[in-house]
Amino acid sequence: MENSPSEETKETTAALCNGHHSSDSNTDFTKVPVVKAECESNVLETDKAKKMVESITDVEDSTKEIVRKAAFTVGSLKEFEFDIRFNPDVYSPDVLHANPDGERLKKERQLVKDAAEFLVIVQIPSFLRDCLDHSASPLDGATLSEAMHNRGINIRYLGKIAEMLSKVPQLEYVYSIAVAELITRCAKHLFTTYLQGVEMMSLSAAISHFLNCLLSSCSVPHYSNGSDELNIKIAKKNKNKRRIRSGVLSSQDNEWTNTAPKSLWTNISAELKTYYGWTIESETIDTAIAKYSLQKISLLRSFCMKVGVQILLREYCFDNRHKQTFFEEDIINIFPIVKHINPRATDAYHFYTTGQTKIQQGYLKDGYELISEALNLLNNVYGAMHPEIAQCLRMLARLNYIMGDHAEAMSYQQKAVLMSERVNGIDHPYTITEYTHLALYCFANSQISTALKLLYRARYLAIVVCGENHPEIALLDSNIGLVLHAVGEYDLSLRFLEKALGLNIKYYGAKSLKVAVSYHLVARAQSCMGDFRSALQNEKETYGIYKQQLGEEHEKTKESSECLRHLTQQAVILQKKMNEIYTGKLGGSFPPLQIQPPTMGSVLDMLNIINGILFVQISQQDIETFRAEFERSQKKSDGATKDDIDEGTSKRDVEEADWASR
Repeated sequence: MENSPSEETKETTAALCNGHHSSDSNTDFTKVPVVKAECESNVLETDKAKKMVESITDVEDSTKEIVRKAAFTVGSLKEFEFDIRFNPDVYSPDVLHANPDGERLKKERQLVKDAAEFLVIVQIPSFLRDCLDHSASPLDGATLSEAMHNRGINIRYLGKIAEMLSKVPQLEYVYSIAVAELITRCAKHLFTTYLQGVEMMSLSAAISHFLNCLLSSCSVPHYSNGSDELNIKIAKKNKNKRRIRSGVLSSQDNEWTNTAPKSLWTNISAELKTYYGWTIESETIDTAIAKYSLQKISLLRSFCMKVGVQILLREYCFDNRHKQTFFEEDIINIFPIVKHINPRATDAYHFYTTGQTKIQQGYLKDGYELISEALNLLNNVYGAMHPEIAQCLRMLARLNYIMGDHAEAMSYQQKAVLMSERVNGIDHPYTITEYTHLALYCFANSQISTALKLLYRARYLAIVVCGENHPEIALLDSNIGLVLHAVGEYDLSLRFLEKALGLNIKYYGAKSLKVAVSYHLVARAQSCMGDFRSALQNEKETYGIYKQQLGEEHEKTKESSECLRHLTQQAVILQKKMNEIYTGKLGGSFPPLQIQPPTMGSVLDMLNIINGILFVQISQQDIETFRAEFERSQKKSDGATKDDIDEGTSKRDVEEADWASR
């Protein structure tokens, strides 16, 4: 029986693989080289597959070993996974663990130790550096806590932060905020225990008494006896039960009356030491106010916000030693304070961050569209009122202002102000910032009186929140001084600008560019008042800082030099004429002073500079040059990537050829 073609092919292939030739006359030997090549190719592919499987297995084993070592190094609770969980109860004395001597508990404790070490060595010094370069500038205790939480720092490290801040004179304002936050938090802890033994009928009297003991200078505050109404209420109860309960109730109700200012301050000092590990070097609240540059109105605001107490809106006199500050009728209400996590609209947050990236890259219109879309999503998710919506509105207002649409910028910013007042509060630091931005946009729209009222309002709220020693006050004073300078109120303008100059020197350093701008603003105001000698001295300070920081060829240095030349000429002319008058020469009279009143455009430019808005004039040729340079760098990087790919491909080909030859 004749073999089929397929069988002949199999026999021929087998013979060729064994090194023999078939003698069958039906075999087509013209196909022998092709079949032999296919056979060798199959063998090579099989060996290559084996090698690949072995290499993959080796890689998997080595990767598993690497992961195991890394997991062990970071203290993972699982051997081959990064399972890092912080157990908050590992050092709690009242918690009974299942296996106190087990390996898992040791790992959990080591994780907590490592996390604490990282916070103390890395995160807290990094936070202080951010405060030094003013990338973080808290205005009150709430913004300080928020800044700490954003960096993963727990509030229990507030005492450690206060201790480190005390050694940095430039961060004196942050130190004062930290000390105020420590005092009010400890007072909150004591207030929670204090209220446990107070009946509802005596609640207002008890709260006012606690506030008097905490903040009033009156050494022996008198409390309102609210137990009369309670006794009447008790008398209406069952006569049989009244005799049994009267003694117990009266002793419990009146326990809060034993609190005195001295005992309360002693308890606060002890709480600071045990809870935060920080020692306060003051024996009374008044000495603490003087030592740490605090103010009682800020402490009252912070305490009421922490415990949920609403008090009557009136002027409170804290310094009267013979009359208590608070009375029972001053306590209006008390609200529960609930801690919760704010949910985030993920899609809107993605649009917002992408829009910010586009803006940083210079694509303002693309960024504007993305942030507008984020605003629409936030309205759909949260509704009409939310802090993140106010943030979006502020960003859209700033973009409209940069793109030249001042009216639209003011419209968006008005919405942001109204929303921030409702969702954050009228005295919140974010609301103060919104007022400042709205004042700038109002001035750009020629609403100067409105801008000035907004700045005065923002300054008043900032003083209530943190006092006058803060960089934010310097910014507000610079804005107010410039607006007053624009309307010709040079004397009042100079007072605000000199105050801003002193604060900038204190918190930014004598050679900072902000200080140079402040010197220049003071010199402008003095020159408009005819005090060329003082203006010349201040402008020399500006020129010296610009020359040191930017160099002689910089545009700002040249502008300052030109201003110096003009002021020198005016000072020389004025002095010559005054000498002629003093010597009694005929015709001696005061020359007409060449005082150039500031234009609204120049004042707006300076307002933009001090508020961090810089308009860089770029010609079309510079844009084309930058674009060509960018494309060239892109091609270069793409070429380098291609060379790396080609090099890797050629290396792989050589290895395969070497393996095939073997």
